[in-house]
Amino acid sequence: MSAFKTFATLGAAITLLTASAALDAQMIVGTWVRTSTKTAPGKMTMTVEPCCGSGYKLTYRFAVGQQQTMLMTVASPFDGSEVPVLVDGKPSGETMAIKRIDDHHASTVLRMNGEPFGTSRSTLSADGKTISVVNDVTNAASGMPTGQSTETWVKQ
Repeated sequence: MSAFKTFATLGAAITLLTASAALDAQMIVGTWVRTSTKTAPGKMTMTVEPCCGSGYKLTYRFAVGQQQTMLMTVASPFDGSEVPVLVDGKPSGETMAIKRIDDHHASTVLRMNGEPFGTSRSTLSADGKTISVVNDVTNAASGMPTGQSTETWVKQ
């Protein structure tokens, strides 16, 4: 379950960092669904809400069993500062440092118990309907296999 949680955190947190202007911010706020792939199976949703000044609160929902849903939340000012990742309201040991690069790009540094384990880069499409996230896991201690993977999120 730790690996799934970490994978969800990789893509989801970075995706929210993509908007900076007021109009762009409205494009990112809402509910997003991750497209299922071989490396990222199953349905996952991300709800994005404004918070933290010019930042966002990301709430991820994904199934961990037949009838159980896990909630993962990250509240970030999107200025590169490290913030905790909460799972079902409790600290998970994971942190994210999300930084807005421009109105359509963001980057994230991921840590587990203080040790860096990966990065993510996100790109918001010109029409504001799709976010592409490239994850690069560099440390298997996170519970995820090392290497690069790509996620696609579609706005609902």
